[in-house]
Amino acid sequence: MSHRDERRDVIVVGVGGMGSATAYHLASRGVDVLGLERFDIPHTQGSSHGITRIIRRAYYEHPSYIPLIERAYELWDDLAEETGREVIHRTGSIDAGPQGNVVFEGSRRSCEEHDIPHEVLTGAELNERFPGYNLPDDYRALYQEDGGFVVPEQSIVGHTEAAQAAGAEIRAREGVHDWAPTPDGGVRVWTDTDTYEADRLVLAAGAWNYKLADALDGLAVPERQVLAWFQPETPELFEPDSLPVWNIAVPEGRFYGLPIYDVPGFKLGKYHHLGEAVNPDSYDTDPQPADEVLLRDFTEKYFPKAAGPTMRLATCMFTNSPDEHFILDQLPDHPQVVVGAGFSGHGFKFATVIGEVLADLAADGETAHPIDMFSLDRFE
Repeated sequence: MSHRDERRDVIVVGVGGMGSATAYHLASRGVDVLGLERFDIPHTQGSSHGITRIIRRAYYEHPSYIPLIERAYELWDDLAEETGREVIHRTGSIDAGPQGNVVFEGSRRSCEEHDIPHEVLTGAELNERFPGYNLPDDYRALYQEDGGFVVPEQSIVGHTEAAQAAGAEIRAREGVHDWAPTPDGGVRVWTDTDTYEADRLVLAAGAWNYKLADALDGLAVPERQVLAWFQPETPELFEPDSLPVWNIAVPEGRFYGLPIYDVPGFKLGKYHHLGEAVNPDSYDTDPQPADEVLLRDFTEKYFPKAAGPTMRLATCMFTNSPDEHFILDQLPDHPQVVVGAGFSGHGFKFATVIGEVLADLAADGETAHPIDMFSLDRFE
């Protein structure tokens, strides 16, 4: 171990959305925590960037997420109050598709099971109420007023600064190459420049997690994703007070989008864009013409008033689990190592509560949050 470093309580690998929140929750409990990030804080190399990220209470993926998202909302508001940063914005949310489609039906089921206020609209009613949309008249849409977006870069900075204020040490541009258990049940971690020891280790390295834990190989698979920002011909229809965030299932696939915020353009993407599994260290980070065409064709059909000049294209990564549900657990052979992985393109909205969960597992070995469905042993 380096002569200048004492043994820590917990080392967190990755200081993005999940890792910065974990470091914050640990430090706020008085835990001696070291956060290690291979890139800048924040950065654009992984999954925790893009200016805005959807948050919604209606959750078609599974009703079991609702208790977590309710807590996440509380913690987003707490972070905004503590840091003075506007990290959450409420615009309302839309989950829409043909009648019987899982996006609409799953969202309605989650709202009914958990008594979440909502409205059901036809496509025609949605188009009239929010004229930026152009969905088929017979589609069904669920509107939930608490939906909106969180601001990823600001939240990472907010969590990081709050963690530092509570005593955490955060080191950027210091990549972790490997770790190993120590004979006394702790961990030793090797980075570009040093070696550290701790009682516990949290792996929150996003698309790189599988390279640090054999148990995640094939269970946390990085995928190339592309986002577009198009300048609307009528921008007032696509401002936050005029356009709810949305998830829409159409014959072309499942798409998502957000209003204009901070940079020019209406933002959108397609879930599992071109289905490209990638190595995070060597994939094509430059958007290609085919990427833009896919997103523009959708926009011209379903949001025609937004299909103006391209303002911005950007790549990021999803890290997908086989069932597209999260992985929140301790490694079976090394219980001193906690993993947060496989967020499958719908995790950032939960960053605040995921940080709390991972901090619980690292500090106490258990959590009161309902995470049974996110265990590693479901894949056995």
